Amino acid sequence: MIIIVFGLPGSGKSYFATSLAGILKADYINSDQVRRRMFAVREYSGREKLAVYNEMLVQMYETIKLHKDVVLDATFYTNHIRKMFFEAAEDLDDVFFIEVRAEESLIIERLKKKRKDSEADLSVYRKIKTQWEPLYEDHLLLQSTDNNLKEMLDKTCKYLHLVK
Repeated sequence: MIIIVFGLPGSGKSYFATSLAGILKADYINSDQVRRRMFAVREYSGREKLAVYNEMLVQMYETIKLHKDVVLDATFYTNHIRKMFFEAAEDLDDVFFIEVRAEESLIIERLKKKRKDSEADLSVYRKIKTQWEPLYEDHLLLQSTDNNLKEMLDKTCKYLHLVK
């Protein structure tokens, strides 16, 4: 099973995705961690972003070959990027997209705080927000708050048909 968790910086997607990967005992691939390993100095250019997504694809393939589930965590902000991953996994039945959103006021508060892996700040959020392309295909949409992780995980497990 491939689960692609996406959303704007500060939406809560990484907090959610790490928890989901833990519950599923799935491998976890995070764009911020990949970027740190690949680039000593990070500039968030288009070329850098594409290199990170390509490396995530490589890691996804390696995980699939081992017959393991994987949770991918990144903004996946354009349809072109999402399509790369969907096409790469099109022969698999279990590919799920989960979008995590949050109120902008909450995102701004979250982006003011230092986070473990992400360097995205308010300027990165605003830039990606202007480039954001909505996903119109079927996917799970979750609204993140500061205290609803269990609810999000429960809803996701139902969506993934892991519970009735």
